[in-house]
Amino acid sequence: MRDAAVTRHGPEGAIAAALLHWYDRHARTMPWRTGPAERRAGTRPDPYRVWLSEVMLQQTTVAAVRAYFHRFTARWPTVADLAAAPDAEVMAEWAGLGYYARARNLLACARAVAADHGGQFPDSRDGLLALPGIGPYTAAAIAAIAFDEPATVVDGNVERVVSRLFAVEEPLPGAKPRLAALAATLTPADRPGDFAQGMMDLGATICTPRKPACGICPLMDPCAARAAGIAALLPRRQPKAAKPERRGFAYVGRRADGAVLLETRPPRGLLGGMPGFPGSDWTEAPEPAPPAAADWREAGSVRHTFTHFHLTLTVLAATLPPGANPDRGSFVAATDFRPAALPTLMRKVWAAASG
Repeated sequence: MRDAAVTRHGPEGAIAAALLHWYDRHARTMPWRTGPAERRAGTRPDPYRVWLSEVMLQQTTVAAVRAYFHRFTARWPTVADLAAAPDAEVMAEWAGLGYYARARNLLACARAVAADHGGQFPDSRDGLLALPGIGPYTAAAIAAIAFDEPATVVDGNVERVVSRLFAVEEPLPGAKPRLAALAATLTPADRPGDFAQGMMDLGATICTPRKPACGICPLMDPCAARAAGIAALLPRRQPKAAKPERRGFAYVGRRADGAVLLETRPPRGLLGGMPGFPGSDWTEAPEPAPPAAADWREAGSVRHTFTHFHLTLTVLAATLPPGANPDRGSFVAATDFRPAALPTLMRKVWAAASG
């Protein structure tokens, strides 16, 4: 095997070479990854699996994604299969991963690839950026990992590694453009996908947020933050503003035969397109909004945190009469009701109503 050749020279080339040398020996095994040994044997990464994993991993951990990835690829092994899937089935499989706009964008992107590109992903960052739901980071990751385009991939792990390598003390998020520019100076023309994954692995396993293992890091020698004794302090961050509090009501209505009242949330907005229990608006001072006349009784409350606010829902439950005609939602037979298909917030509501 040739040793991690790169076209860059000087310190940047030495960093890329050292990182690739380490990655060849310590790459994490991922269900969506084509590892270094497989790449040397001629196996090419599947752009569909790279894309699917990158979308799933946004704002989610590797541990949380593994089972979802296995289920998705077993049920929809190609982008064409996913493009043909009913929305409700995909949203149900996504339940629990959060950030449901990603699931809607996933379907839109799959259908665009199937309809406009013959089921083949564009092989360049610019071509990928033209697809719905694919932003600069995801486009760069797919281009580098699946197609070996020397695109610079910068996630949170890479930002941390670069901030320490170059001892960047400007706090995030303001430092993001500078860190991206510095990362670009390191990206090699040869094996850019392996380099990107190596940087991610380094940040996840050695250059960790707390107590980085500098003594075994392949980049310890050129690391300016290690030399200055400030590695564990970087990257610096601006203090986060306190999240506002919102409240609301959620209504769990059941008939005597066990049927459950559910509604599909509007396609846009939080939990868009997902099934859930009818409820009120989420505001500082919400107004009750029962979906039908009934003896609604308080069954507790649930708390959930979204990206920009904390939410507390008062849960009310009632048994609705056989002739009940709710003004929104529809009844789902007990045999068809799957709590696991609900988003996390609505599963909390169901648990509270169920005692």
